[in-house]
Amino acid sequence: MRYFAVTFFVLLSFSAFSQQTTVRGTVVNDNTLLPLWNINIVNVNLVRGAITDAKGNFEIEANVNDILLISSLGFQSIEIKVTNDWIKNKSSRIHLTEKAYALEEVVIPPYDLTGYLEVDSKLIPEKENYWYSISGLSKRYEGGENSPNAFSRVVGSLFNPADMLYNFFGKKPKELRKLKELKKDDKLMSLLQTKYDRETIYLLLGIDKKDLAEILERCSYSDTFAQTANDLQILEAISGCYEEYKILKKK
Repeated sequence: MRYFAVTFFVLLSFSAFSQQTTVRGTVVNDNTLLPLWNINIVNVNLVRGAITDAKGNFEIEANVNDILLISSLGFQSIEIKVTNDWIKNKSSRIHLTEKAYALEEVVIPPYDLTGYLEVDSKLIPEKENYWYSISGLSKRYEGGENSPNAFSRVVGSLFNPADMLYNFFGKKPKELRKLKELKKDDKLMSLLQTKYDRETIYLLLGIDKKDLAEILERCSYSDTFAQTANDLQILEAISGCYEEYKILKKK
């Protein structure tokens, strides 16, 4: 019996140890086959991040069947599943394809400028977003651009018992835990500060573009914030909004 217990403990320890490892890879340009530097790698299951070095090499914590998002500006993003073969072979070669961009027409609005800064600064309209503070909360809320119903939308969003944000994370607790895991990985936080494509957000939270737009609207963030914030700011906004909503709901 003692032998069985020891054997079981050893096997259990080995199993726990073998579940998570470090995988390595090299990212190259599919056209030139040259190594690509500063490519972003995100493990969306473990919420870990890495960046390729000057030789295109990277290493990241991963389990079998974890999904890695490989992305960079100017290249088509790809999702790769970690396999037993990858872990067994220690390394993998990954090819990224360059994007083909078509330049869009740029329209310059007609302003009759005089050339004098003091005069021209008053001629060009400035968009202003209203911010509201709610007693007991440390964070301010954006109410949108020149909206007379901004404040009512903020309060309505926070106190609506059928709020989409609450329902979403109530059914997907794993996704909410991923938001908290972000703060444990400095590499991933730094990586997300440079990303604006929302691809990592979609994979981490299991949502699409429409869901994200509705979440930010429910949290009373303006279109300006949704369009200009980096991925880390978006994720922190969602996390903060949900945590404060839970406090208000308890009260």
